[in-house]
Amino acid sequence: MEARQLGDYLLKEIISEHGGQAHWLAEQSSVQRPVILIELTDLTHRDAFLADVRAKAGVDHPLIGSVFEAVSDETQCFVALEHISSQSLADRLAVNEPLKPGDLAHMLRRTAEAMMQLSTSAVATEPLTPSAIHLDQHGVVRIDNIARHGTPDPEAEQADIARLGQSLPALVADGHPGASRVLTVLAWMRGEGIDQPLTWDQVRAYGEQIEGQLLEASAPANTPQTQQSIPTKKSPMPAILGSVGAVIILGILFLVMRPKSPAGPPPSLPVIPEPVSIAGGSHPTHDGGTEKLPAFRIAACEVTIGEYHNFLEVLEQLDPEERTVFDLEGQPAEKADHLPDDWEAMLAAAKAEGTWQDKPISTFHPIVNIDWWDAAAYCNWKGCRLPTQEEWFAALRTQNQKPEVLQPAPWSSVIDIGTDDRTPIGLRGMAGSVSEWIRRPTLNPANPLGARRFVIIGGSYLQPGAGALERQWTNDRLQRRPDLGFRVVFSAP
Repeated sequence: MEARQLGDYLLKEIISEHGGQAHWLAEQSSVQRPVILIELTDLTHRDAFLADVRAKAGVDHPLIGSVFEAVSDETQCFVALEHISSQSLADRLAVNEPLKPGDLAHMLRRTAEAMMQLSTSAVATEPLTPSAIHLDQHGVVRIDNIARHGTPDPEAEQADIARLGQSLPALVADGHPGASRVLTVLAWMRGEGIDQPLTWDQVRAYGEQIEGQLLEASAPANTPQTQQSIPTKKSPMPAILGSVGAVIILGILFLVMRPKSPAGPPPSLPVIPEPVSIAGGSHPTHDGGTEKLPAFRIAACEVTIGEYHNFLEVLEQLDPEERTVFDLEGQPAEKADHLPDDWEAMLAAAKAEGTWQDKPISTFHPIVNIDWWDAAAYCNWKGCRLPTQEEWFAALRTQNQKPEVLQPAPWSSVIDIGTDDRTPIGLRGMAGSVSEWIRRPTLNPANPLGARRFVIIGGSYLQPGAGALERQWTNDRLQRRPDLGFRVVFSAP
């Protein structure tokens, strides 16, 4: 079929046609990037199609594909979605290309995290299949945007988990440490040997447990294997379970890996709080005036080490010449990447929940040692932006007449709900933990005739100052500090 142009998109290859829709592999001409374009060929279904598009556009998770653009007029209706180019699990199944158990455990954990977010946000989804899950050579997991319009089906989660449990045993590489453990979890996902179906919360916990066990193992001998406990791709799980030896091993693994309290669910996993909505209208400013602002949503806490790590993982999977795609115009030429200072040590300590620079640290602590350009690039990737000074202060003042009484917080995790540094609407870290970058320069009221400069706002564990009312002005957007991070804002839905 000859390629044709649809708006800004060159339709190169048709993938499928069904239900009055045509799915294309296309290229966005203006920026020369590949996309998946879904064209509505039966315009009588426009309302239902656009409802699904809006559901997809409302998804905000770094592992899930983005919606780039939707167009609907009298003659055409289509949506352009992010093209996730890495190999899908279905591709690997088709060519019999197995994965190491640690990689599969990582995939299960990351997939569960994304699906938990959709569930928490009450997003209805299409069935999750191996073709929707992608894993590249660096272990970066991405998932197609499977959101749809409607009410979530309570049984969909169990069906998705069981479907993966049925599909993925053939991907477990034989003879590697952890193979039996991954196969056991996949059996539980299918419902074998357990009283209650697994939840995504439990799948995530088991994946994380296997990753940790394999990381701690100093040698393969620390993870003993037997031929009976490692099914080959030609031997399905039922045949293995028919073996007395395998049943014994499976029973032992079940006792070791299942939750300590079988009657109850595993411990709740920490969740980063959702952004907070700020109404449009006139809001007070730092300097005694008012500012009329449109409605917006502001992150309840600073961007975390874990969230920033997701951004760096995406950059890592790009070709070197493509890694500037999220950079802002004007970024200094000498700035080669977006790695925070001392990043390897910080990340390793955070993953181990150890100490970094004599401070306790986890992936839920704020990202620090980044400059303004790093924060702006993250926002471009995330589909958000840095707050203006006016937005930041409007959020601080919402239902909070005396922001000066907020106690400056010490270095702390963003999920620490016990901190005094918390506003009535649930914003955390406005007076402490770390100071934050602001989007654009502004005048210093102490020097009204001076030049506008960029603002670093809020106190920190190193420089508490005036708490939530603390401000510093700087011309150096390359400045990095161990007490300086950022939070983000989103447009109102």
